[in-house]
Formats: sequence, structure tokens, C-alpha cells
Amino acid sequence: MAVSGFFARSELTRALWAFRREFWTTGALSMVINVLMLAPTLYMLQVFDRVMMSHSGTTLIMLSLLTLALFIMGACAEWLRSLVLVRAGVRFDAMLSTRVFNASFQSNLRDSGDHTGKIFGDLVQLRQFLTGQGIFALFDAPWAPIYLVVVFMLHPFLGFVAIFFALVQMGLVWLGQRHTVAPAQTAQQAVGAEAQFLQSKLRNAEVLYPMGMLPNLRALWQRLHGQTLQLQGGAQEQQHRMQAVSKFVRYTQQSLALGAGALLVVQGELSPGAMIAANMLMTRALAPIDLLVGAWRGMSLAKGAFARLEALLRENPERDPALTRVPPTGALTLRDVVAVVPERKEPILKGVSLQVQPASVTVVLGPSGSGKSTLARCILGIWPQMAGEVLLDERPIQGWNRDELGAYIGYLPQDIELFEGTIAENIARLGEVDAQKVIAAAKDAGLHEMILRFPKGYDTSMGEAGNLLSGGQRQRIGLARAIYGQPALVVLDEPNANLDDVGEAALVQAVQALRARGSAVVLITHRPGILAVADNVVILKDGVLQAQGPRDAVLAALRAAQPAQAPAQAQVTAAAPDAAAAGA
Repeated sequence: MAVSGFFARSELTRALWAFRREFWTTGALSMVINVLMLAPTLYMLQVFDRVMMSHSGTTLIMLSLLTLALFIMGACAEWLRSLVLVRAGVRFDAMLSTRVFNASFQSNLRDSGDHTGKIFGDLVQLRQFLTGQGIFALFDAPWAPIYLVVVFMLHPFLGFVAIFFALVQMGLVWLGQRHTVAPAQTAQQAVGAEAQFLQSKLRNAEVLYPMGMLPNLRALWQRLHGQTLQLQGGAQEQQHRMQAVSKFVRYTQQSLALGAGALLVVQGELSPGAMIAANMLMTRALAPIDLLVGAWRGMSLAKGAFARLEALLRENPERDPALTRVPPTGALTLRDVVAVVPERKEPILKGVSLQVQPASVTVVLGPSGSGKSTLARCILGIWPQMAGEVLLDERPIQGWNRDELGAYIGYLPQDIELFEGTIAENIARLGEVDAQKVIAAAKDAGLHEMILRFPKGYDTSMGEAGNLLSGGQRQRIGLARAIYGQPALVVLDEPNANLDDVGEAALVQAVQALRARGSAVVLITHRPGILAVADNVVILKDGVLQAQGPRDAVLAALRAAQPAQAPAQAQVTAAAPDAAAAGA
């Protein structure tokens, strides 16, 4: 029970504990393998001390056949041990991959990082350790004392020689841990940082090339690359130095052990067969320790991967599967929402409270940097550091099953990211394509005719269409994706930033259609022309609500206070009468 409790202390150790039967099987097979590894030693001992003395060919044949059978059994045990661990590794990956996938995205939302690839690299690292030579060394190491006992039985002096070299090799393992692991990890981190630097910059190649920024970028990369090479070179020098010392110790052990055995034979204390057998046993006893020297770096990387995965799963717990709710109506309530970032002293949002009802359109206005996009992310529950309450249908947004809630949420961010696949698959949110819903969303976004002009229509891949789409068209595809399936709550962040008059007319039509179907729409914009479709208006400045309420009442209050307004607010007020008239 104590062991079981130890392995159940975290989600990752519970996953490993689920494979205890495989580990016990591997341990049993390791016992068989290590016992059978005594066969060549016994064979040589019998050949030298019995066959060569009796000159019996029959005895030699029988010993050879028996030893061959034991070798076959050992090979089968080796194969079975590898098969058990390989299949366990595949099952371990399948058990955790979805969980790690979800947790890594939750982590990225929290710290705005890009660690998904690194986290899956940790999972691969851990799985490879479970199926590699390092784990075999751990299972074989407990049998080293048994070999040493057998060496002691042949002659105590040879046993002490074996213990001496075992201590030397254990010292090498300790030195390897101290002097090679840290530089190797630092070098690996530098390689990852360099790759991330290049990837982030080359995404903007169309900006770098025409503006002549490539030489400056190359200089920055060469400086970073030089530092990486220096770290890699230092780590490799340390590793090769330890490997050279390990080889020296291994060759010295083999020669001195043979020499010590020969001395005992000369003195008449040991037979020639026992001398050869003792040398083989000593080599076999020290083999797991020698293997640990070579595998120590992999073991350390696996240990670090385990710690990072354990922290990831602990900090991003799995959602309660019992959180299934009835479909939301879209009623949204914010109470004293405060949003902060670690690098900024002042909060981005300072106690924002508002309500959004189903079948209504709320337009959020405000200058750049006022916190409008942060407000959108808080509404969706994807802002990492937030205080206050965000309620959907009077339930905290974090309390919903996000996989189920996603179908009832629409979101159009400022930066439109379209994914690999066809236009239809992007509109259908990479799920199963419902042709009627896809076409309905495209029509609402004013895209249908444009898509039909492509050679493959809705089946056009984004790779083919990518160079043909303008910024406004990409934004309208993002809009179609946001309104796909008639979601209950739709948040649009600057949806008209890249739209022409035709596109903005299509946006107005889409918003009106959403309201008619009962959706709650939160529309964030700089451009006051969209006020024509607003039921309510929210004015946000420096993270504080300056005004909120029905459109006409808010605009009237702004007109009354116009002499004291800032230029940006005056622009909103100036456009308000025309927008209100258009809405009427």
C-alpha cells in the first residue's frame, strides 16, 4: 500500500503505476536474462577444466548444445523484454497524449507562450527512455552484486578487484552527472531558442526582404548561432572526455582482471578455466554500470522531461467530465473584472462590470490601448490572470465543459489565423463539414459568391487560396467561422478593420442575422459606423468603463458632454447621429 500511495501522488506517476504489471514482467525477464548470462562463463569453465582434461568430444558436444539452447532462451527473453517495454511505451503515449495536448494549450493561454512542441518533445523523451537502453541498465544493475558474489566464490582477491573497478565506474557516473548534464541541457536550450528565433522572424519574410532588413537579421542570427555553437562545443568536449575516461577504465579493468587471474593461476590458486570465467563475470557485473555512464545523459533528460510534464499536468488539471450543461442562451455577466499582466504595474482592466442579454448587440468603443481586446479574452475565459467574475447563464465561464461549450461560442480575434485544410473545413472549425451550415455562414459573411469563383470552390485548400485572399477576405472567412452553427455568444474583435464598404455591409447583415436568431453579440471596434446595429454601447478608456447603456442614451450623454471630450471621443460623438439615423 505504501508503494501504491507513492506512485499515486501525481497524475503522471499514476499513469506510470498503471504499467506496474509490465514493469514486473520486465523485471522477471531481466532475471531470466541475467541468470542465463552465466551460461558462457560456465561453458568456458567446463571446457577448460573438464573437456580439455578428459579429451571427451561427447562432453564437448553436449555442453555446446546445452549452451546453445540457453543462448536461444536468453535471446527470446531479450526480445520479449523489448517487446513488452515498446508496447508499454506506445500505450503510455496514447494514454497521455490527449491529456498533454489539452494541458499544453491551457498553459499557452495562461502564459501566452508557445510550448506545445516542447511539451510533446518531453513526452517523446520520456517514452523513448522507457523503451531504450537506459531502462535496461536499471533493470540489469541489481544483478551486478550476484555476479560479484560468484567472482568472490572463484577467488576473494578477484572479488575485491571487481569491487574496486565498480566503485571507479560509479565515481564516473557521479562525475558525469556533475560535469556533462548541465552543459548538455544548456546547449539544448540554446538550440531551441535559436530555432524559435528563426521561426518567428521568417514568418515575416515578406516584410524583411523588401525593406532590406535581412542583413541585420542575419547579423543577429549569427551572433545567436555563435553562442549556440560555443555551448554545444563545450558540452560535447565534456561528454567525449568522460567517454574517453570510461573507455580507459573499462580496458584497464579487463586487462588487469585477466592479469590478476593469471597471477593466481601461476601461484596455483586458480585454474585457467576459472581465470577466464572470472574475467567474463567481472565484465558482465560491471556492464550495467558502464551502460549507465553512457545512458546518464538520456536518463537526466528523461528526469527533466518527467518533472516538466508532472508540473504541466498539476498546473492544468483535467476538466471535470460532469460539467456538461444544457446549451447556453448567451446571457453574459461581468462583475468587477480586473485583468493584469506580470510585467505591468497597472491593471489593464479595472473593475469592469457589464451585462449582455441574448438577442442583443453590444458595441465596445475606445481608443487603442484601452483594454478592449483584453475584455474580449476575459469574456471568453482565456485571459490568464484575471480577478472578478465572468458568468455565462449565471455560471462561471471556467465551469463549463469547453469542448462542449465551443460549439455555442463564436470568436473573431484581431489576428486572423487560418489553418491547413480547405475553406469549408476552416469555416466548419476543422470539424465534420456540414455543407448547409458552411454555406449559410459564408452567405451571412458575404463570402459565398467569392468562394464559388475559386476553381475548387469550398474545397479549395488554404495553401492554394492563401495568395489569392486579401486581408479583408481572410477576415470575412474568420467571421464565417465565428458565426458557423449559429452560436449563442459571439465576440468580434475589430471585425471591420480590413473591410471595404461591401465587406462592412456584409458584417452588418451578419450581425443583424445573429441578433434575429437570438445570439448575444459583443462587437469591439474603433470605427463608429457599426453603431447602426448596436442595441447597447460601452465606452472603455484606460481599462475603465466611461459609459454604458442603450445606444441612444449613451450617444446623447456623449453629445451633451462633447466640449470636454478628447478628440477620439469627439470623433465617436460626431459619427453618432448618422449611425443612429442609419440604425433607425
